[in-house]
Formats: sequence, C-alpha cells, structure tokens
Amino acid sequence: MAQEKLTKRSVEQLAVKDKDYIVFDSDLPGFGVRVMPSGKRFFLIQYRRLGRTRRVMLGQFGPITAERARRDATHMLGNVRGANGDPAALRDQERQSSSVQELGARFLKEHVAVRCKPRTQGEYKRAVELFINPFFGAQRARSVTPADVAELHGAHSSIPYQANRTLGVLSKMMSLAETWGIRDKHTNPCEDIERYPERKRERFLSAKEIQRLGGVLRQVESDGTESPYAGAAFRLLLLTGCRLSEIQTLEWTHVNLNENELNLSDSKTGAKTVHFGQAVHDLLTKLPRVKGTPYVIVGKVAGNHLTDLQKPWRRIREAAGLEGVRIHDLRHTFASGGLLVGEGLPMIGKLLGHTQIQTTARYAHLADDPIKAAATRISGRLAAALGSPEGS
Repeated sequence: MAQEKLTKRSVEQLAVKDKDYIVFDSDLPGFGVRVMPSGKRFFLIQYRRLGRTRRVMLGQFGPITAERARRDATHMLGNVRGANGDPAALRDQERQSSSVQELGARFLKEHVAVRCKPRTQGEYKRAVELFINPFFGAQRARSVTPADVAELHGAHSSIPYQANRTLGVLSKMMSLAETWGIRDKHTNPCEDIERYPERKRERFLSAKEIQRLGGVLRQVESDGTESPYAGAAFRLLLLTGCRLSEIQTLEWTHVNLNENELNLSDSKTGAKTVHFGQAVHDLLTKLPRVKGTPYVIVGKVAGNHLTDLQKPWRRIREAAGLEGVRIHDLRHTFASGGLLVGEGLPMIGKLLGHTQIQTTARYAHLADDPIKAAATRISGRLAAALGSPEGS
C-alpha cells in the first residue's frame, strides 16, 4: 500500500481510480485515507488487535480536515495500546446499543408500567414522548453526554417545572440503562445538571371566596347545569383535604359511614384512612348511588367514575370569581382551615396523609394569623386606654 505524508494538499491530489484504495501516512503508522471511485475520501485508522486487523473510519475529508483527522488518529491509536483500547469494538458496541427512543419504550414497559401508579405513568409517558424522544430520537443512549442533557433542559427554560420533571425522568432512564448494561456504570449524564428553582404555589381560599364558591355550587346543583357528582367532588375535596385522584376514584366500598372514615387502599403515600366530619357524612348520605357503578363520583359512562373535573371546575371558578384557583388549592384550603381553628401541624399532617412533617410545614405561617389577630385586639384596647399622644 502506498505511503505519503497526508496533508490537505496531498489528499486533494490523490488520483481517483476504478476501485477504492488506501494510502497510509508516512509519519503516523496506522493513519490512512481511503479514496473512493466517486472521488470521496475518508480518513481511517488501521491496527491489529488480538491477531485481527481492525479499521475504524474517522470521517470524510472536507467536513473534517487532515489536521483534525491526524489528531483523532493519534489519540485513538494511542489508546489501542491500553487494556480497553479497541476503537472498532467500541464502534460495534455503539452500533448495537439501544437508541434513546428504544430505551424510553423499554423504560415505560418494564419499569413505569410495573412500578408506578397510573397518574405517574401518564406523567412519565408524557415526558418521554413529548420532550425526550423528539430531542434525542435515534441517538444512542450510551452516547448521551451532560452537554446533550443541558441542551435539552435549557430548551425548556420557559417552563421550568416541566423541564425539571423531564430531567428527572431522563435521569431515571439513564440509571436503568446502567443496570441493563446499555451504559457503563457511574456515567449518568444527568447528575451534574442543576435544576431550575421552583416556586411552590400556596393558594388558599378566604372565607369570602369560600362563600362565593358555595353560592355557585348551590346554583349549578339547583339548575342542573353541572353534574351533581362534580359539585359533590369539589365539596368533598374542600371538606376532607383529599387529593383529586382519591376523590375522583373513590368507591362506596371505601366509605364507612358508621365510623366516618374513608378507607383508601391506595393513595400517593399508600393505604390510608381519612377521617371526616358530620358535613361530609351528611353529603355522602344524601348523594344518590347508581346501581352497577361502584364509584361515589359517577361518570357519564355507565360503571365509570367522572373522568374530567377540570372543565366543570373552570366554569365554576369563573362564575365564582376565582380565576387561577386550581382544584388542588381546595386541599390547601382545608389545611389552612385547620390551622386557623387552632389545630397543630402534626394533626393537619395526619389529616392530609403526609408522611413527613416537613411536607406540612409549608402551612406553618398560617398558624400565625390567629396570634396576629389576638395581638391586634389586645394592643388596640391598650392603645385606647393610653389615649392619643399629646400634640398629635
């Protein structure tokens, strides 16, 4: 095989023949260029490993320069001398490894569908199909770098909450890729990506807002413009502090009217008992049961629960002048109501089903309201007794 110093000028001057041929560099053994009958030229390295001659393409002349190809060849040929320095084997491994899209499909099937609750399954599926797959596509999972992940995360900086959730899903995928042998151990490219700050929304309805909500609920229940079960769902959410999914999928077998308890077999924090008061007891007693439907909140389709509470909620909150209030804020309002009547954080945490006091602690500032009110009353009376300062 011919040899000469491979430079931009020398590679350009290589003759095109009927068959492809290789010219090796005279200064760097193993570094060469293949000239194709089409006229295209491709840099490569050639070496022997375990008695076999191996070749690895470095790229096409033009898109990469002779100088860049020489640097890459020097690096790769230097690695050949190491214990794991087999560029061709690494190339083959790369070709055979799963794409990010294939990893995502396996992740959803073998992990999410088996280990996650239905709502979480939906959130993970959304992150994979709407954010991760469109960005990475057929890129090999083992080739994903921290720079790639940072680019994905940064592309959604305008929606920081979703960007962080997507990063979390991708991190779990990459961790499982290590377990499944798709990536090397301790190579998760998501670990060093800093998440965006998230501001927790803490919206609580005031007494006047609750009154307006109650007025609208009575109106729609009276004129039939909304399903009576939708109205019942919103009342139950406010009066129990339950999560939306817990009320939406509540079955009559979970309801113990004798003990005023909801015995939930499955929730975000596992099985739990929700204790409720007389108002909830009266509501559940009066709520019509539908034969053949196990659910408390009956849907439009026979045998099913009401699946969409967001649309009726948007109509009801608009009529009540509660723009921007979420269904989840009814749960927050239950917590704030407990604190305003003097219940402590541990009790509120038990009622909400929190497993850690830190989760309930974000409501702590509300407990100051009765204290502030008392301070105002006391200081007002004392100030009145003192009288106004002279000269004022």
